[in-house]
Order: sequence, then C-alpha cells, then structure tokens
Amino acid sequence: MRKVFLRTLFRYYSFYTGGFVMFLLALAVAEYMGMPEHWIGWTFMTATVALYAGIGILSRTSDVDEFYVAGRRVPAMYNGMATGADWMSAASFIGLAGTLYQKGYDGLAFVMGWTGGYVLVALLLAPYLRKFGQFTIPDFIGARYGGGGAGLFAGNSARGIAVVGTIVASFTYVTAQVFGVGIITSRFLGIAFETGVFVGLGGILLCSFLGGMRAVTWTQVAQYIVLIIAYLMPVVFMSYKVTNVPVPQLVYGEVMQRIDTREREIMADPAQIEAREAYAARAQAIEAKLRQIDAAGAQANVGEASRERWRREMQEAREKARPLQPHAEAFPGNTTEERDSARLNFLALTFCLMVGTAALPHILMRYYTTPSVREARESVVWSLFFIFLLYFTAPAYAVFAKYEVYSNLIGTSIAELPSWVASWAKVGMVAVEDINHDGILQLAELTLNPDVIVLATPEIAGLPYVVAGLVAAGGLAAALSTADGLLLTIANALSHDVYYKMINPQASTGRRITLAKSLLLVAALAAAWVASLRPDTILSMVAWAFSIAGACFFPALVLGIFWKRANRHGAIAGMLAGMGLTLFYLLGVKFFGMAKWFGISDISAGIFGIPAGFLAIVVVSLLTPAPDAATQAMVEHVRYPESRRESSY
Repeated sequence: MRKVFLRTLFRYYSFYTGGFVMFLLALAVAEYMGMPEHWIGWTFMTATVALYAGIGILSRTSDVDEFYVAGRRVPAMYNGMATGADWMSAASFIGLAGTLYQKGYDGLAFVMGWTGGYVLVALLLAPYLRKFGQFTIPDFIGARYGGGGAGLFAGNSARGIAVVGTIVASFTYVTAQVFGVGIITSRFLGIAFETGVFVGLGGILLCSFLGGMRAVTWTQVAQYIVLIIAYLMPVVFMSYKVTNVPVPQLVYGEVMQRIDTREREIMADPAQIEAREAYAARAQAIEAKLRQIDAAGAQANVGEASRERWRREMQEAREKARPLQPHAEAFPGNTTEERDSARLNFLALTFCLMVGTAALPHILMRYYTTPSVREARESVVWSLFFIFLLYFTAPAYAVFAKYEVYSNLIGTSIAELPSWVASWAKVGMVAVEDINHDGILQLAELTLNPDVIVLATPEIAGLPYVVAGLVAAGGLAAALSTADGLLLTIANALSHDVYYKMINPQASTGRRITLAKSLLLVAALAAAWVASLRPDTILSMVAWAFSIAGACFFPALVLGIFWKRANRHGAIAGMLAGMGLTLFYLLGVKFFGMAKWFGISDISAGIFGIPAGFLAIVVVSLLTPAPDAATQAMVEHVRYPESRRESSY
C-alpha cells in the first residue's frame, strides 16, 4: 500500500514539473511573439497562485489528524521537500543573496547559521519530538513540564508561556513573509505596496485555510519545485553569459576577481570620491543642525518625528560617505576595534541562527507528520539536501548580480538608466541621486535595498522578461509556503493548545477546526497590517524571530529531553528569562536607542537570552522539587526514539 502511495506521488509531481516547464516555454514563445511584460507578470502570479489554491482545495479536510499533522503519513523525501519550502522563506529566496551582495563575507553568517541549525535539529530534537507524537511544540512543553497550578491554567503554566513564545516568534516571521509578498505583487502587478500586501494575503489563505497541514504539505512540495527552478535559472544564464560555463557555483570565484579589480577602479574614480565627499558634507550639515536644535531645547519647536527623520538621513549620508567595503574581505573595518566588533557580531549571529533554527515551532512541527521516527530523521537529511541546492547557489547569485551592476550600471548616464530602475523606485526599493551633478551614476549615488537584488537581477542582466516573471513566481512560492506554515502554527497553538487543552477539553472536532481557521484569518490580517508599515528589511525581521524562538524554546526542549531533573518551575523561569531578555534587548536597541552591549546588533539579541534560559532552568530546577516519576518515565521513553518496532516500520 505504501509503495503504491509513493509511486502515485512521484507520478503526480513528475507531471506537475513537466507541465510547469512547458508553461515556461509557452510564455517564452509568447514574449518573443510580442506579449506585453505586464501580461507576463499577471500570468505568472495568477497561474501559480491558482495552482496552489487548487491543491489546497483538493486537500481540504475536517479530520483532526489530517488538519494538524497531515495524517502522519508524509514520506521522508516529500517531508524534506516540504520542509525545504517551509524553511526557504522570502528571507532565503529574496533576502539572502541580497545580504551577501550588500555585506559580502559578513553575509555568510546566515548561510552557516541556518544550515548548521539543521545538524542540531537532526541530533537533538527531530527524532525525539516524533517519538513523543502529538501536534504542536507547546504540546511537548505542556506534557514534559505539566503539573501544579490551579484554576484555568492548572498544569498548563509552561504550555501557556510556550504558546506566547510560539505566537511572538511566528508572527514576527510571518510579517517578513507578507512583506516579501507585498514587494513582489506591487512590482509585477503594478499596484501599490500596501495593496499588494493584502492581495498576496489572499494567496496565502487559499493554501492553508481549507486543509490545514495536509493542504500545506502538498502545496509546499509544489512550491519547492517552482522556487528552486526560479532561483537556479537566472544565475545559470548569467554564469554562461559571463564565463561561458553554466555552472555558477564552480566559476563565481573567477568573477569575484573581476569584481575586486572593478572595486579598485571605482574607489579611485575622482567622480566617486567627489560624491562621497558630498555625502560627508551633508552628514556634517545635518549633525550641526541637530546640535543647534538640541541647544535651543523647547524653543526650537521641532517635533521628535522631524528629528528622527534627520537622524536617519544623517546616518544614510554617513554610510554613503564611507569607502567601499570589499566583497570578499572578512571582518572589515578602519580600526582594530571595528574589526573585532565585526568578528564578534558574525559569531553571535551565526550562533543565534543555528539555535533559532533548531527551535522554530513551524519547522519542528513538520517532524510530527512522518510515519515513523526513522523517517523523521531521514527527512532532516532530505531537508538539508533541498536547502543546500539554494544556499550553495546564493553566494554565486550575489557575485554575478554585483558584477552586472558594477559593469553595466555604474558609470552610466542617469538620463539613460534602464526602465527597471524607475519601476523598482516606485516600490521604494531603488533610489538614484545625482549629488555631484555630473549626470553620471556613481556607486555612492545608487541605493539598492538588499531585498530587491534577486527579484531585479534578471532585468539588471538583460535577461528575457519571462525570467523576471519566473523569479517573481519563485519568490512568491517561497513567501507563501513559509507564511502558510507559520499561520498554521499560530492558529494551531491558539485552537489546540489554548482552547482545547486549557479551556474546553470537550470541544468537538468541528469546533476546534473552525476555530483554527478563524484564528488563522485573524493572524493573517494582523500580519498584513504590520507588514504594510515596512518595519525593516526581510532578513532583519526573520533574524529577530530566530533569536526569540531560540531563547524561548531551545533550552527548554533540549534539557527537557536530555535532563530528567529539569522541572516545571525551571522551564517557566527559563522561557521567561530567555524570551524576556531577548525582547528587552531587541526592542531597546532597535526602537528606543538603548546602547548596545559589547557592540552586539539587535538581530543577534538571542546571544544574551539563550544562555540566560539555560542558566535559569538549571538553577531553578535544582532549587525546587524534582519532576514526578511519570514525567521522568516519559523522558526515558522519548529519549530512545528507535524501538525495534519503529526501526522496522
């Protein structure tokens, strides 16, 4: 029976992949025949979203096991593919290569942290959580650290805190995905960003609203196929165009040498030096203006909003006045202190991303869907393989994109800039300013938001517009797949862990699923509203989510599995200390001007919260009574995931 199921899946997705390739070829022919660009954009958006919606409709269910964990029958390879799509969000697809473009070597912290985190998942968490079973991460926290308390939250104190952590981390993450959807839809459908956020929201809901985890899983497999084709095709074309070798992962080192030469030429260009000096003068003028305002005090009659705008403009001018950071230079800086700070932030971010990866509720939930513990472990390996295909290509993507910008854009007459510059400027992702009034675009005069690099590269490189449409469809698939999983995680935490486990254990199946769908809709609308405010770049928002998840869950999960002495009081203290300290530092540094501790950036706030969580659990557990015998027996049961029966499944 299982072999028949696997053959059926393989046949369906083979037909699907072949059909998608034929669809691409048909659109390429249509473009050659004169099909307008905006028609191509609309065709890609509507066709792919309609396809995902169709899978969601066909996978609709009212069965609890199917809705929450896809019936626990997803094969390892397909679960790995779905996990890859769930994982490779707008941050990976849109933001990663853009960050590598902007920061060069420093951006590799994201690649190392995210891939390294899956080693922690495979070794420390996935098989043990699958052995435990159930539906959500708060389920494990509630069962492992239950007992005590009174009234509504009797025995559920730890579960309640885990629900809060799940919602905070997942909502921060899903906001970044909806932000990415807004960028894509606004650019390729020609609508306002704020409108594009809510239009894209419809596609997200169509995939997850009807069928829960079952619909999300099979949709994510389809979305992975789209996103990996969309990511690889442009960089393969650019590689062949620049080096005559269509394997970018092997030849981008040669292109980096060309970039190094071009960087030296740019920095020695008198026009570039003049532009940087003009920005330095602007920063000094704004700083002097702010000092005058501060000296005048209340008499200056200047609002805080205006001051903040000027501070932001001053910081932007200072950034543009700085010398160009070489793409391949590790830990750059003009002083030893700056270089040490860059190195410390690199290591801190890598650590937070690794630990956060191993604690994200929407990823860990995926390992509840496999038929056995063995397949849970195997699916982690498949996940790494499918993620590797994109991450191994991201550095090459950044290098080829930078080469195209430096070669074909910098030094061009501003009056003759290609049309894509104006198109992306309308979305707020690109800006050009002729500060030295010479009519020629200098590097300092060009502002490229890192979130635009992947989406705009096909146009930057002069590839056919159908490739740009394909990349947009891939980015949309990446954002939709992750948003589906995150929204489902939030809805399940509220409907299953709060309503069913804590408020109404007698609730019917129908009522639980109806409530989950209603909460999913509320969470989606709230995320769309926050995303419309443009809080930060996609990658920054995602990094916040990793720090929050790592600090809240990782200590409690790892010690809950490997240390029988960890108890409810320790878990509560650890989750509150870890998440509380992380949020305090993140919000204080990012939004309230708090001084950085040891120069650590806000995106690495978990570097303080994660150790605090471990310390609090250990100390408080040792100072309070040990867990009861039943809890310790459960730990013993979970710790050995491969029973004879399961290993021969």
